[in-house]
Amino acid sequence: MRLNKYIGGSGFCSRREADKLIDAGRVKINGLLAEKGTLLKTGDKVYIDDELISSNISKVYIAYNKPRGITSTTDERDSTNMISHINHNERIFPIGRLDKYSEGLILLTNDGDIVNKILRSTNNHEKEYLVRVDKEITKEFLQKMKKGVHILNTVTRPCKISKINSHVFKIILKQGLNRQIRRMCETLNYKVFKLKRIRIMNITLGDLPKGDWRNLTQEEIKRLQLSLLDSQNSPEYKGNIKNG
Repeated sequence: MRLNKYIGGSGFCSRREADKLIDAGRVKINGLLAEKGTLLKTGDKVYIDDELISSNISKVYIAYNKPRGITSTTDERDSTNMISHINHNERIFPIGRLDKYSEGLILLTNDGDIVNKILRSTNNHEKEYLVRVDKEITKEFLQKMKKGVHILNTVTRPCKISKINSHVFKIILKQGLNRQIRRMCETLNYKVFKLKRIRIMNITLGDLPKGDWRNLTQEEIKRLQLSLLDSQNSPEYKGNIKNG
């Protein structure tokens, strides 16, 4: 097994973060500094910052209703970090991000392998949001948002969008640019007052109270894993799990 996959399976962090730790010289194998891409042998002992890491853990998958003002970080030096607010018994980390001033659904896990698969999917799965803006939503606004808006030196992918009322719309993206919805609205001279994510792939926020979390059901986990398998087998998928 490759070193980063072993670390990801330990629940310490994702494979991508594991590679960063290796580059930073914080990972050792049998007392010696590790290198990226190392294949572990039976009996090898892996340490991060001199802490022995084990891959024999129970997998945890949770849905969290992130309140506005909580940050999608595991850095406990940040008093607004979500890990301290969730206070889970296991070491967990978020799958993706939701900006500090947005709220709603975010998934967390100790399964670094599934994080790697989600983040490396080139067709990026659906994420659904409710958005309140500062002025009346027009047909022209909806059409431009749907077709794509020029932000961050690119044009956003076509998306699904529908008007809920005069100042609220629902949008479904298959893309995750930095502050994408806020930037799209700003480009069209709208300001976002409230942004709430209500779905990621097959996982919905439902009536989960703000600030609370729940374990994913076995059916949700099964459907999530099947959708990731479909992504990897599709012609669009170019990620190489072996080298992850």
